[in-house]
Amino acid sequence: MAAPDPYPRPPLDRAVLTAALIRPGGMWERIEVVPEAGSTNTELAARGRSGAPHGSVLVADHQSAGRGRMGRGFSTPPRAALTVSVLLRPAVPTGRLGWLSALMGVAAVGAVRRTTGVKAALKWPNDLLVPEALRSGPGGGDGKLAGILAEVDFSSGVPAVVAGIGINVSQSRDELPVDTAVSLRGEGAADVDRNVLLASLLGEFEELYTVWAAAGGDAERSGLAAVYRDVCTTLGRRVRVHLPDDRVLDGVARAIDAEGRLVVDGPGGERALSAGDVVHLRPGV
Repeated sequence: MAAPDPYPRPPLDRAVLTAALIRPGGMWERIEVVPEAGSTNTELAARGRSGAPHGSVLVADHQSAGRGRMGRGFSTPPRAALTVSVLLRPAVPTGRLGWLSALMGVAAVGAVRRTTGVKAALKWPNDLLVPEALRSGPGGGDGKLAGILAEVDFSSGVPAVVAGIGINVSQSRDELPVDTAVSLRGEGAADVDRNVLLASLLGEFEELYTVWAAAGGDAERSGLAAVYRDVCTTLGRRVRVHLPDDRVLDGVARAIDAEGRLVVDGPGGERALSAGDVVHLRPGV
């Protein structure tokens, strides 16, 4: 007979989340908890096209066909991760909507640090990780804790953004999809209540979003850009960027500009990148 798992995985509690997050004048309008979803982003986007309001939240106890950047798919064991998407209808210039994935990342860093003590940081453009130097065990490189995907839908004439994140919570080493992935459990947070983590994440998001939206989506004026730079471990690192046109750029990540682009100092001088997969290079590589 197998020993009981010392890391129980209870389902999320909609009543607890609603009590913690929905209030008069607040941002969150509706929190829907489902036992399973293919992709919370896909399903919430469909709800948005059917009239779901700004501030709708969809969270799944099990996501079987999650979507990451560049069309990559992933799935998680039931109740082992926190997979959630939010629907936003921001009244800001379209060119500033790209900051919403960064905003989700900053909110996630704050929530993870406050509720678990795990020293999370960001890798440009939208990965939540635990830097190698701050890992619970020696070696192993940076560990990816979560991915973020924000998508814009213009079908109704007014931009609607769905921003989603999937945080590895209680997966054991053999339940993680790749060697570079980590979970909160593996990084020393042995007893994470996903309700508490989600409430913290959405609370942080609301605070950041309220200021950002009031500034017309201006990340510099709202302070979002400064906070993002502060928690982004890519800055100052030697990086290898795999660009969308299949080219590769090696250089040093010098800055993140007002548009959220990564400025890389490479062989041809500085170049501002709006998209690409970043690899943090170790010294001597």
